Amino acid sequence: MGSQTLQILRQGVWASITGGWYYDPDQNTFVNALHLYIWLFLLCFPFTLYMALPPTMVIVGIYCGVIAAMFLLLKMVNYRLHHALDEGEVVEHQAKESQGSRGGTEGANDGGVTRREDSNEQEQVKDDIQPKSGNIVQRTSSLSTGRSGCRHTGKKRASSFDASRHRDYMSLRGMAKPCSAVLTGGGEEDSSDQSELSCASSLHSAHHLSTDSSSSTTSRSCHSPEGRYRALKAKHAAAGAASSSSSVKAAARSETGVRAGGKRRTSRRTPSTGSAKTHARVLSLDSGAPAGPRPLTTSKSDLEAKEGEVLDAASLLGRASQLESVTRSRNSLPNQAAFTEPQDATPGSEETVIFRRERSTFRRQAVRRRHNAGSNPTPPTSLIGSPLRYAMPGSGSHFYFCISLPQIRLNCLLTMDPELLEQQDADLSPELQDAPLGQEDHAATAAAGKARQYYRLWLLPYLWVGLHFDRLTLLALFDRNREVLENVLAVVLAVLVAFLGSVLLVHGFFTDICVFQFCLVIASCQYSLLKSVQPDSSSPRHGHNRIIAYSRPVYFCLCCGLIWLLHYSSLRITSSRFTLYGVALTSSLVLASARDLVIVFTLCFPIIFFVGLLPQVNTFVMYLFEQLDIHVFGGNASTSLLSALYSILRSIVTVALLYGFCYGALKTWEPHHIPVLFSVFCGLLVAVSYHLSRQSSDPSNERLQSDLIVCVVIAVLYFAIHVSTVFIALQPFLSYVLYALLGTVGLITHYLLPQVRKQLPWYCFSHPLFKTKEYYQFEVRDAAHVMWFEKLHVWLLFVEKNVLYPLVILNELSGSARELASPKRLDTEVGALMITVAGLKLLRSSYSSPTYQYVMILFTVLLFTFDYRHLSETLLLDLFVMSIIFSKLWELFYKLHFVYTYIAPWQITWGSAFHAFAQPFAVPHSAMMFVQAIVSAIFSTPLNPFLGSAIFITSYVRPVKFWERDYNTKRVDHSNTRLASQLDRNPGSDDNNLNSIFYEHLTRSLQHSLCGDLVLGRWGNFSTGDCFILASDYLNALVHLIEIGNGLVTFQLRGLEFRGTYCQQREVEAITEGVEEDEGCCCCEPGHLPHILSFNAAFGQRWLAWEVLVTKYVLEGYSITDNSAASMLQVFDLRRILTTYYVKGIIYYVIASPKLEEWLANETMIDGLRGCGERNYVDLDPTFNPNIDEDYDHRLAGISRDSFCGVYLSWIQYCNSRRAKPLDSEKDSALVLLCFGLCVLGRRALGTAAHHMSSNLESFLYGLHALFKGDFRISSVRDEWIFADMELLRKVVVPGIRMSLKLHQDHFTSPDEYDEPAVLFEAISSHQQNLVIAHEGDPAWRSAVLSNAPSLLALRHVLDEGTNEYKIIMLNRRYLSFRVIKVNKECVRGLWAGQQQELVFLRNRNPERGSIQNAKQALRNMINSSCDQPIGYPIYVSPLTTSYCNSHPQLGHILGGPISIGNIRNFVVSTWLRKGCGAGCNSGGNIEDSDAGGLSCGSGNGTGGDSQQSSVSQGGTSVPVPPRSLPVQSQHPSLQTPHPGGPPWQRRAVQHRNRPRQPASPPSSPPTTAQPHHLHCAQR
Repeated sequence: MGSQTLQILRQGVWASITGGWYYDPDQNTFVNALHLYIWLFLLCFPFTLYMALPPTMVIVGIYCGVIAAMFLLLKMVNYRLHHALDEGEVVEHQAKESQGSRGGTEGANDGGVTRREDSNEQEQVKDDIQPKSGNIVQRTSSLSTGRSGCRHTGKKRASSFDASRHRDYMSLRGMAKPCSAVLTGGGEEDSSDQSELSCASSLHSAHHLSTDSSSSTTSRSCHSPEGRYRALKAKHAAAGAASSSSSVKAAARSETGVRAGGKRRTSRRTPSTGSAKTHARVLSLDSGAPAGPRPLTTSKSDLEAKEGEVLDAASLLGRASQLESVTRSRNSLPNQAAFTEPQDATPGSEETVIFRRERSTFRRQAVRRRHNAGSNPTPPTSLIGSPLRYAMPGSGSHFYFCISLPQIRLNCLLTMDPELLEQQDADLSPELQDAPLGQEDHAATAAAGKARQYYRLWLLPYLWVGLHFDRLTLLALFDRNREVLENVLAVVLAVLVAFLGSVLLVHGFFTDICVFQFCLVIASCQYSLLKSVQPDSSSPRHGHNRIIAYSRPVYFCLCCGLIWLLHYSSLRITSSRFTLYGVALTSSLVLASARDLVIVFTLCFPIIFFVGLLPQVNTFVMYLFEQLDIHVFGGNASTSLLSALYSILRSIVTVALLYGFCYGALKTWEPHHIPVLFSVFCGLLVAVSYHLSRQSSDPSNERLQSDLIVCVVIAVLYFAIHVSTVFIALQPFLSYVLYALLGTVGLITHYLLPQVRKQLPWYCFSHPLFKTKEYYQFEVRDAAHVMWFEKLHVWLLFVEKNVLYPLVILNELSGSARELASPKRLDTEVGALMITVAGLKLLRSSYSSPTYQYVMILFTVLLFTFDYRHLSETLLLDLFVMSIIFSKLWELFYKLHFVYTYIAPWQITWGSAFHAFAQPFAVPHSAMMFVQAIVSAIFSTPLNPFLGSAIFITSYVRPVKFWERDYNTKRVDHSNTRLASQLDRNPGSDDNNLNSIFYEHLTRSLQHSLCGDLVLGRWGNFSTGDCFILASDYLNALVHLIEIGNGLVTFQLRGLEFRGTYCQQREVEAITEGVEEDEGCCCCEPGHLPHILSFNAAFGQRWLAWEVLVTKYVLEGYSITDNSAASMLQVFDLRRILTTYYVKGIIYYVIASPKLEEWLANETMIDGLRGCGERNYVDLDPTFNPNIDEDYDHRLAGISRDSFCGVYLSWIQYCNSRRAKPLDSEKDSALVLLCFGLCVLGRRALGTAAHHMSSNLESFLYGLHALFKGDFRISSVRDEWIFADMELLRKVVVPGIRMSLKLHQDHFTSPDEYDEPAVLFEAISSHQQNLVIAHEGDPAWRSAVLSNAPSLLALRHVLDEGTNEYKIIMLNRRYLSFRVIKVNKECVRGLWAGQQQELVFLRNRNPERGSIQNAKQALRNMINSSCDQPIGYPIYVSPLTTSYCNSHPQLGHILGGPISIGNIRNFVVSTWLRKGCGAGCNSGGNIEDSDAGGLSCGSGNGTGGDSQQSSVSQGGTSVPVPPRSLPVQSQHPSLQTPHPGGPPWQRRAVQHRNRPRQPASPPSSPPTTAQPHHLHCAQR
């Protein structure tokens, strides 16, 4: 805890004040010194110029020029260095000892150069290894050279990172694959590509071992046992007769060098190595082996057979190369090593072999991610230093080995003796720790220290410099700008900050200590462009945030520009021309005061950014545009930065177009007469406002179906009303009547009706006063019935939005326009603009969200008519201003309600000790909290509890959408995982991933019904940003309303876990339990009046941040039934029944297939089944079990054809009789033979998948699940005939095993029902049409669920948190009942903001932190768990989804469908040709469809019939039709994806997706009358 606090103080508090500079103890002195000097220069340079030179523009020129040159140089060098590390090369120098036999030329040329690729990429090496005479090491290339002692290798350019290989590696990383050593020889260019993956990308990053003097090491060294090493050394010393005494000395030096090196590394170990443990081994081998090449082992079995064999160096390297080539072909290389050697082939010359592993990009990325997230400081650069050079004696040769193998024993890979290598995962061995430093250790260290490596940075085509550091060091110095545009932007911003800051300094805006403080602000803004604060207090994400680096300079430039603008305006303006409510807006005093306020705000930048009051730039721009569009132009919320920009531009263009009409009308205005042009302006204003209110903020999502006709009608209608002078002739009585009607309708629609429909009206009654039909139903069977008060609500809302509000606003436009445009007010130009903006804002707000408009209008009229008439600025402008004030007052009310309910002493729940400590300090904090609530309400910022306690702080501004990135759940299934992982590891088998599909289906259901239900008043009052919780038996979802328009709602659904935590369950109980039975009153229980709440219940409900609106909200969904497969297959008899249905299912599907005759004529199949056709054939496979197989022959101990026919021949013959063209089905027929072969194959596949342990329940379930998901393993030669046509497996065996599971379930309800072949046949046919049986990972499962399949069945294997069980999941589409709970939206925003700050900035990783503990009064756990991952843990987060009222069928029957040309034509045709269509056209609900403007029977596209069929299918009704013949294969349900040839529900789903949704007939209409009618009309 102490180290984390220090880290927060360093990287959070201090870095936020300085702009990013802080002392990092994990970095070396150079990095910290450079950071300090740069920051001091940026701070002192402008201050020195200001103090030393006179305040002229010379200071500005010098300062801007120096800053431009400095940033241009740093950014250019940084970009080039990163480019060099990306695509450059590493040059390595190794000095060699001169030998006595070498000539002068050889002695002079004692340096060798080895070039390799950048550490980002892996080297490309050769596969084939060719022996060379005179050498014991097999070389990969043979390059001739004129020099001895100098080696050259080819230059390889680094390839780009392959993301697909990385994904493949990540999916197979958990599997134990062999690591191999990669041998790299000379410089041939035809080297095969190597896998770019390395074991260093795993969670445990491998440290590099190095004795390079240029870098420190913190890795652990490994050493083989002393005795084994000495014996091996002696053996090789005896074998090498030509070796000199210097070789023996080299061996001793190498041994002591390893010990001493290990001790040095132990002493230099740092705490940062704890998160990146190394698993390294050092090979101790020499070259004392025969010169001839040894045969290489090429198979794994040969390697295992030679376990324990001690190999020489050549054999070891050769086997490593071959093993690498084998594993590389399998794409399973978790590690790579590089082997290079000199080209000199003379026996007496010196050779150097380097055997090392390339550093991995993934490891550095993993370390960087941990560093950026704050969980681990940046490791020192020594972690990626040079590999350990371990010199071994040989025949005039030195070998250097370093192999890093994570968690895999090297002897199993290279067939070495198990005692030769020992894995060291913890501390060093005592031998290495206690080994003394020998005298020869210095010589070994010096020899190894001569090796230097660096990167080449090319300055010119023939000029380069060496870089002696790596990427982590460069990233520790400066932030990386990946694009050229980012570098240009950073330089421009730095110069702009310097220019604006120096200009303000020169002109004397700051004096005394404020000069130094302003220079500190300038330095922090410029330094953040070099090394930003990570993570910043306003950063919305973990890790490195590239956008946050530009926040300070952009805000600084905006503030400086605003200071200049206000200062210039205060000097130029001499008179107060414009006043608002007695306040002169254009006076010099007001402008100067605003300028001084901005100056103080700029000087407080360090504190402001530390507290996190300013968001990143893109969030601020989106917030600013959204607020302007909502409060100035009456727009809706935005879903992205692009949509916010689109919305504000759309509003500006609209105002510009309307401004001309208004300005022209005001120019020609005469007393007591309204110009016709102004009436035109009013008509256009209403029509355009209606159209804009129906548009979404998404440019690609527009509604133009009926707006063309409706807007023309609206414009003409209101033009006629306004030009009739009714607004002048009937004054003032017309105004009073309109206000009274508006107040009455608004009071009934938005107050009385919602209150009497609540679960607890006015928190006094114990049940709703207006109940729905479903209120007393225990289980909902049908769609919600439309009640009379719902129809009343719809019509009142329609009249209010489309009649009353436009008339009231046009009345105020007519009465206020001339006065606003008078010279006493705003003049004509400004007056016309204000009239246009105010009228557009009021009308759009009335159309989009009329919930609280009546309160605002009535309050404004009463206030400025009777109380403050002298302050009125015309009623139109009063309404415009008060609409903004009222929205802020409602926000303040919600904030205070959240605060008081959250900190109420009698219901406080302390989640941690800090909460109990902070509770007493919240009392003196109350006054400041109230001020923060007012400020946060003005700027629409969340007010979040600090760490979940009673202390509240203001967060930064956010849009209504809140989350600044688009996070959506990615479901794991077979469409986005590799086949190998599907078969072996079954990805996505956890409950959360599998259950997310139900929330996705719930989102689709809400998309069709949410907007209509809101209009019907089923969710009560609603406004932009409201949050609701839908709670059912197992579904708990938070619905966030983001954008609300006229007939559209954009929302986002966040699904919580089915089986949540303890805290979540307690809060679920709080929202589902009733309070009707509470009889308490303070400390006693006197009871309560009938249908009235008790005193305690009424008091407690008022102190909650949520309220239950509806307890029976009906929505279409799936009822989930899960049964344990283990309990259903526990005994052998139940398994035998399943196997019997399995065989019968195979027989059914093979006979039903249209390819049956083709299969019977296939020569390959006939040859494969010829053995099964023999009279005495018996299959004696041990997988057959007499306890499971019903046709098992005990005498023959297997399954014979006779025993098979004795059980299943009658079923074969019955299925054959149901074919359109029956075939021969006698006992010796080919059909029976094919069925016999398939049934034997299917059961053998089941036994193979169960590991031939079907008698064991766990194994049987494993095999059953494997076959259920389609994993068939053909392991017997007798079954290879199936490969002649794989359709037999896909269309016969797979449906058979899946259908058997459903039939086995039916057996429990009626055990003897399926004994009759006819009944079983009908059952399979019915299930085939109405039931989808598929694995949950199959994309067909998701497609069926989202297409509203009536029933689904799956076998689920749950592997989650130690559980390993199998469940049979059955889904039935039906109408579900939900409880709708409305949550205080400020409570949700505040808790979300608190979680983001706690996890991202304060780095609290405690999973049991106090801020997520249950608090029933605020639903703290449920709200916090709904945050975006990884802040929260929802199992599903939907994309932003828009629901339209046109898709709600019940609403269409009340108001009618959309008015379009096609619907008008259909209405006319259905009206005038009704008699000609006959009696069929007058039936059912089609007259209602026609009257509603929907589809009619005369439409030529035939979609009306599809709509009726869809409604019948969704109702879950079906009329069984007795099959006249066996259905062919094309009528079977598809096992992959829905297609037109599939069952009816799939065909209807495809048709639904290919056509716009239209109003359908009510579910209560009989399907038997609707369907024939549509068929009749289509024929007509």
